[in-house]
Amino acid sequence: MTRTTVDIDDELLACVMRRYGLASKRAAVDLALRSLAIEPLTREQALAMRGSGWEGDLGHLRRGGATQSTPSPPPT
Repeated sequence: MTRTTVDIDDELLACVMRRYGLASKRAAVDLALRSLAIEPLTREQALAMRGSGWEGDLGHLRRGGATQSTPSPPPT
């Protein structure tokens, strides 16, 4: 585990703590990260990512080939 200093919106943090009955800021941040990182995407969330910029050769990947990751420009 790593100790990190971040700026967090106090109102949003308090809202999460109240809504989920959490006793600490750490618990609220942990819940938020786990919810985003561990839970599978819903169909709607996956569809919202459509056109996010991946360009690759799916056939090549299916044949066991590797690909290089190129970052996409930020959405406008």
